[in-house]
Amino acid sequence: MEDQSASEPASFVLADYAVFATMLLISMAIGLFQALRKRSTSADEFFTGGRSMPAVPVGLSLCASFMSAVQVLGVPAEASRYGFRFLYMSLGQSINSLLTAYLFLPVFFRLGITSTNQYLKMRFGRGMQLLGSIQFLIATLLYTGIVIYAPALILNQATGFNMWASLFSTGFICTLYTTMGGIKAVIWTDVFQIIVMLSGFVAIFIYGTVLVGGPAMVLEIARNGSRINFNNFDVDPRQRYSFWSLSVGGAMVWLSMYGVNQAQVQRYISCRTERDAQWALFVNQVGLFLVVGSAATCGIVLFAYYIHCDPLKSGKISSPDLYMPYFVLDIFRNHPGFPGLFLASAYSGTLSTVSTSINAMAAVTMEDLLRPHLVNISQKKQILISKGLSLLYGVGCITVAALSSLLDWGVLQGSFTIMGVVSGPLLGVFILGMFVPATNRPGAFAGMISGFCVSMWLAVGSTLYPPSEETMGVLPSFTGECPRVNITLNSSPDQDQHSISIPLQPDDQGGLLNFYSMSYLYFGAMATSSVILVGVIVSYATGATQRSDIQEGLLWWDLNKKQVELHSEPRTGTMSRVCPCLLRDASSDMLMMPVSLNRDNRGDKAAESQLVPLRNLHKDDANEKALTDDGNNSSPLKA
Repeated sequence: MEDQSASEPASFVLADYAVFATMLLISMAIGLFQALRKRSTSADEFFTGGRSMPAVPVGLSLCASFMSAVQVLGVPAEASRYGFRFLYMSLGQSINSLLTAYLFLPVFFRLGITSTNQYLKMRFGRGMQLLGSIQFLIATLLYTGIVIYAPALILNQATGFNMWASLFSTGFICTLYTTMGGIKAVIWTDVFQIIVMLSGFVAIFIYGTVLVGGPAMVLEIARNGSRINFNNFDVDPRQRYSFWSLSVGGAMVWLSMYGVNQAQVQRYISCRTERDAQWALFVNQVGLFLVVGSAATCGIVLFAYYIHCDPLKSGKISSPDLYMPYFVLDIFRNHPGFPGLFLASAYSGTLSTVSTSINAMAAVTMEDLLRPHLVNISQKKQILISKGLSLLYGVGCITVAALSSLLDWGVLQGSFTIMGVVSGPLLGVFILGMFVPATNRPGAFAGMISGFCVSMWLAVGSTLYPPSEETMGVLPSFTGECPRVNITLNSSPDQDQHSISIPLQPDDQGGLLNFYSMSYLYFGAMATSSVILVGVIVSYATGATQRSDIQEGLLWWDLNKKQVELHSEPRTGTMSRVCPCLLRDASSDMLMMPVSLNRDNRGDKAAESQLVPLRNLHKDDANEKALTDDGNNSSPLKA
């Protein structure tokens, strides 16, 4: 172990590039096959797959989307520095999956909307829809930029491959199959990519464990190094990772990603039935546990392997995010192809996330911003516009990725901070809309603005005044047996022994500076709480909305009301058991009440209850004005 870690890691060889290129070609082939097998006949089918996707691939796609190269780079590094307590993140993810499946999913699914911001329009008016759309587009562009930058960093540091070539290749491949195939291409390529991602992790921690001396030796070294630390229940919010920050703060961050984020909601509303959508979320949770668990295990094995010579403190690498590429090139120096598998796993996660983001941003732009102006445009032209938007956002993501290299954050903190800052306030508005009937339009706007200000203040303050490693809870590492001369990976000869990305500050910095030292996982929870508190106060101060004035189907409390039954014919096709039907009242053209669709398919023992989707929100300008300009008007839903 010491001999291997003492010398310079090898670089990529032809076999590694072959494995990497094979992954890229297979991903592109799957995406193009889905695109060419059956072309979309409408914009709705392009964005939702005809609402006929099975649960398992959708669940794996949900998992792959936010488990990108951010996980491949960030989680092992964090687990190595902070210990196995990072696995409490899985608890936060589990809480999120339950809340999403039983609180948010039923509302979105039964309304049959394509964009989550259509809900904001129906509940709070057109202005809130536009504000939500703009916030989503900003957050997704920034998040996707970091996700593209992460594997580009690996490729550049590990192989010397040009950063710009890496960024452009990522953007080109994702944009190509996403533009041609829509959500179906995104989902099925995600399935392949999550398998590649897990394969890379498994290969790394198995072989690394063998080199250390077996699982018992890894656990002994980790225990002696304080890495087996599940008993950390410290309530200090400055602790970067503790039981409370990962379970409570982490749950809120993940809820903003899964509960109301367009990229995720768009996938689970593409399922055949509401029950299938819930199963997709639970499949996603299993995948999340496997990915986070295997990534954290890689971090512990990495710590055990470098127990006598930490690459970061010894100056061999310049950032914690480079732990994994350095480790992989080190242990697989005599096994060509395996470093390529690691790179392929990182790149797979990136492809899945970028393609999902591009498709989601195109859907939001089409449904929320352009649809009111495309009333008389044919479906064929709408599909062309949707594909053009996908191409445009692909270029935008590449641009933001280039700018992401200027940030000093680690990739994991950077991505979660962005989601917390921008998506946290949006989560608060959806909670007000679905669960607090008294919320009115001024309350929702005031809450959104205050939540965004709070989260932005925390993010900027924590960047300008970062906490010390001791405050955050970084565990000790060692350099006692490092050789005197080392060839470093992107580091200077006089590099400090501490992490270069976080300058040291006094442990107790005073009141406001201590507040800035709060774990980044709490940023989203602070923003969401601010939105709810301010929204409720302003709503009651300006005249609370009466529950009877809110359209039925917009409050979670109304979901169990008796529904009018309607029998429909089963839809033909191998992928789908039922087609969500569109009903229009000839006299009023208003949204219909929930209906129960009886399915005459094999295996169905009882009819499942659903709501009729609202597909044509923007089709009639007069109806749109009637629904939105009146604020919280009386329900147009017909029984």
